[in-house]
Formats: sequence, structure tokens, C-alpha cells
Amino acid sequence: MADLTDHQLDRYARHIVLRDIGGAGQARLLDSHALLIGAGGIGSPAIQYLAAAGVGTISVVDDDAISLSNLQRQVLYSETQIGEAKVEAAAEAVYRLNPDVAFHAIRRRIDHATTSDILNGVDVVIDGSDNFATRLIVNDLCLSAKAPLVSAAIGQFHGQIGTFTGWQDDAPCYRCFVGDAHDPDDCDDCATQGVLGAMCGLIGSFAAMEAIRVLTGFGENQKGKLHIFDGMTPSMRSIKLPKDPACRSCGTP
Repeated sequence: MADLTDHQLDRYARHIVLRDIGGAGQARLLDSHALLIGAGGIGSPAIQYLAAAGVGTISVVDDDAISLSNLQRQVLYSETQIGEAKVEAAAEAVYRLNPDVAFHAIRRRIDHATTSDILNGVDVVIDGSDNFATRLIVNDLCLSAKAPLVSAAIGQFHGQIGTFTGWQDDAPCYRCFVGDAHDPDDCDDCATQGVLGAMCGLIGSFAAMEAIRVLTGFGENQKGKLHIFDGMTPSMRSIKLPKDPACRSCGTP
């Protein structure tokens, strides 16, 4: 682990003075690799905070292009970029924010042909995709690679986030949480259901914080915990999710 330069000591000073992060934790961030699935409502703020935090390598998988309706919540982009690939626009934004970050733009969809090679060298995954089929594929890829998964979702005035390490005997995976009794393509569609833009900022920033928790080890381990936000009240509740012994992804054969 390389020593921090004078520039880095200044840039990340507010992290370094935190007792639970310090110089060692900041050095770990600089040596870390985060993979984000989706550069939309959740990925947009998460990318910014991970880059600002000095996560050394950020890879983003998304096949979408920027549209005008995205801009109500996807604050990484502007009207001048409508029609551009989100991953390419995100790469430009990250370079402006922190040129020390290595950014890998992967313009594709996650599907059943995706192999765990996409997680080579990855230390944490943030999934902000918008359907169960993708989320379950990502879950299985993370299990295969033993990569911690921070799964975040939003809908209307609500959001939820959980950290999953299902390869561990005492921790559930994402499939333990959602099971198999659902339409794999069904998730709340913000085009028809709507979503509060600021909720995306809240959950996306929380996802970045949980990824930083995984990478540095600060605070309490959140594996198997689900945090549910109600923007109408507003309130948050947290529940401990059980591991499903019969789970076909991480259960006992």
C-alpha cells in the first residue's frame, strides 16, 4: 500500500482525520475497485461520491443513453448531453471531479451470458438496476466472485438498501430476500409510477456510504441488514434478514 502524496493528504484530509478511516482507510480506498450496475437514479450520485472519496478504480455497466426525463433525478448529466451514452458521460464527470480515479465505461446489459470475469479485481458491487432478472444475475455473479453486494432500490417516495455476502454461512444473499415467486422483469417503473428525484440522491449516496463501509471497515458491519426509507413520514426502519437454507443461490445443497 503506497504512502499518500501531499496532494492526497490535502484532498482527502476530512477523511483522514476521521478516527475510523484515517490514512490507512484512505489508502485502502485508493487501492480499491468498485463496480456499479446502472448509471441512473442510484448510480448517478453513487458514482460522484465514490469518485470524490478517492476510490481508485470505478467501473460502471449501463447500456442506456441520456434522455431529458432522466435529468429530474440523474444529477450527473445535463441537457447538453442528451443522447450520449450514460457511461461515457459519467466517465467525463468523474475525470472532472477526480482525475486520479481510473474509470472503466462498460456499455452493455447484464444478462445470463455475463460471466463472473466482469468482477475480476472488484472489491464491492453496487446494484442500482431496475428489474429482478438483472438483480438476481448480479447476486449470483457476486456469490461466485465472493464480492460484497450493496443492493439499492427506489420507487415513488420510498427506497431501500441492503448489503449481501451470501457466500458466508451466517449471511443471506439477495435471493434469500426476494425469493423466486415474482415476475423477473417486474420492478417499480418510474416512468409510470413516478419517483421523487431527491430520494434517488438519498439512496444513491447511502449506497456509496455502504460501499465505503465495506472497503474501509468503518462502523458496524451491515451484512444481511435491510434499511427501508419512507419519504412520506419521513422515517427509516432496519431489519435483519435471515439466510434461507433452501435458497437455490446460496443455500445448502
